[in-house]
Amino acid sequence: MTRTQPLSGHIPPSFRHATAKEYATFLDEYVTSASHRKALRLYRGRFIRCYPDLRKWFEAPLPERVGRLHGEDLHHLSGHVSYHARPYLMFLALCGKIQFDWEWLLALPRVYIWHRPDHLGVNETVAQLVEEAVDLGYERKTSDAALHWIIARLFLHTADPDVGHIHESLLTEMEEAVRAFGERPDVALYYGSIERYRRTIREYTAALHLLRVLLYHRGHLGKEPRVSRQKPPRPPIKPSMEKVMMRYLTTRRLTDQPATVKKTDHALRQLITWLAHTYPDVESFAEVTRDHLMEFAESLDISPLTGRALARNSKIGILVRLSVFFQDGARWGWQDVPDRPLLQAGDLPKPPQRVPRYIPDHELTRLMAAIRILDCPYQRTALLIARWSGARRDEIRRSPFDCLDSYPDGMPRLRIPAGKKKRERIIPLNKEAAEAIKELQSKRRGERGFRDRLTGIPTRYLFVSRGRLLSAVYLLDNGLQKACTEAGLVTAGGKPTVTPHRFRHTVGTQLAEKGAKLHTIMKILGHESASMSMVYAQISDPEVRKDYEAVLGPGATIAGPFAEALRSGNLSPTDINWLRNNFLKTELELGRCLRLPQEGPCECELYLTCAKFVTTPDYAPRLRRRRRIEQELVEDAAAHGWQREIERHQCTIRRLEQLLTGLGEPIAGPEATN
Repeated sequence: MTRTQPLSGHIPPSFRHATAKEYATFLDEYVTSASHRKALRLYRGRFIRCYPDLRKWFEAPLPERVGRLHGEDLHHLSGHVSYHARPYLMFLALCGKIQFDWEWLLALPRVYIWHRPDHLGVNETVAQLVEEAVDLGYERKTSDAALHWIIARLFLHTADPDVGHIHESLLTEMEEAVRAFGERPDVALYYGSIERYRRTIREYTAALHLLRVLLYHRGHLGKEPRVSRQKPPRPPIKPSMEKVMMRYLTTRRLTDQPATVKKTDHALRQLITWLAHTYPDVESFAEVTRDHLMEFAESLDISPLTGRALARNSKIGILVRLSVFFQDGARWGWQDVPDRPLLQAGDLPKPPQRVPRYIPDHELTRLMAAIRILDCPYQRTALLIARWSGARRDEIRRSPFDCLDSYPDGMPRLRIPAGKKKRERIIPLNKEAAEAIKELQSKRRGERGFRDRLTGIPTRYLFVSRGRLLSAVYLLDNGLQKACTEAGLVTAGGKPTVTPHRFRHTVGTQLAEKGAKLHTIMKILGHESASMSMVYAQISDPEVRKDYEAVLGPGATIAGPFAEALRSGNLSPTDINWLRNNFLKTELELGRCLRLPQEGPCECELYLTCAKFVTTPDYAPRLRRRRRIEQELVEDAAAHGWQREIERHQCTIRRLEQLLTGLGEPIAGPEATN
């Protein structure tokens, strides 16, 4: 049989039957069994006698055209003529004489055409697409089944074997057809139940997404592939208010992050829902008063979703976003919004100032050991970057493929993309994280980049698998869940005790403890103002403990009426608070003066003989240096004949030697140099 050119998707089919000779020639060449060829010719004859005009078959009821419904055996078919004529119908499609509608194609759970000779070259095209899918990280078996399923139906619908002619509108049309078929009242006739078809829809959606990914990276599609998650439309509660809300959200999308817009949407919907139940007569934001908002704020003590107490920060976040909404509406002069702000700064609860929750060293050691053995290289690399750079979640996720280079001496350097503050930065990076990045780079193929949502520039990202950018939830949250479980850092309910953001606090705290400059902390963490980094520049908990133990721990020399009370811990809360607040102010050259308020002011200038003087072994080098200076002063006084000065300096030397002996330190030893 000569190869018949298929119809293009833009040319209408002829709806002509093939002649008996055309069909017989095809069967003689490609069907080996004589009895099978005879049966197929017989089925063709019956089909033509029943439907001499092919258009009549397309107009027939779908069960009749499908022929065999779910659960029917071969002896009791709904349309035996159509069922047995399927090979002939496939032949007509291969010749370009007909193009099948979506309903018929979707009503058949399986379409068998690929066992036939590939005289159109479609099998070769599918095989090439499967290899491209494997290069992007998909499994070969799954990709092969999905691509054969979808390419078969697209070809039978368009009669065009060239995948280069597949466009976005065709894929969208098929997607809509899949959804519409699920709304048919007779879906169970073809799939047994609506639940089974809904499971099948997930397979259809995955196959469509896979083909979109492959065609995008081939350059055939301009639109970036995204997993579609259709949500049922929400019935409007107060249409006029929701119209203003949508207008406001559209405006805010120009400047705000998607997460911020989503939270604003949630806050406004909560207010609208509350007004619908509490004040159903209020139909416009212009009718909302400050009293309404104060009453709404009181209702937020209990979450409407869980029925439990709402977290304080969640309540503050909702009220802050409503305050900004009414301020913006008044400033912009919108008619459907009050002409003045309804909430002032004093109306909003004050958020508690929390200490940055860094990860303690003993927990960090266990956690990092678990991170290093994670199976997924993407999760492992993302968490290592978080540990050693302190970058934000979205900054890590959007790391470009070429994010890593080095300083002239070979020290790795990381380029962090513009994120929350719309500003790129370059910081040093630990070699462990750098090696993980290099490993990912070595496994990547030359797939097409995606348009960055902030810069609008096509960007090749580092964390791309199966042709799409991985989510922060998968990279950080899911990866950290596995690592925390392995390290035993989970609550009784199995939730991790460490969040990804705590790595950022850990980097800031460690930089401050090691004496990093404030501007260095700002640069690495991407802070805009010094006040943001000052949180880490304060004295840290380990440093407080170090000073505490130096004074109250073993080895310290403490004297005075309150020495025993200080050692035993029998101090009043007032005394403890005074010591906490004034401890850093009491440091002298060689120790500290811990006089309590009730003892009155210190009457002694020579603190070496003061009853409140305290020193520790850390000050031993300074004590030795002072002793040497006093010896030099003794020699100088003797040269001048100043006997009283000689006696005074010798008394100081004896006191210094007593302190060194009391501390268990040798008289001779290293001296302080500053």
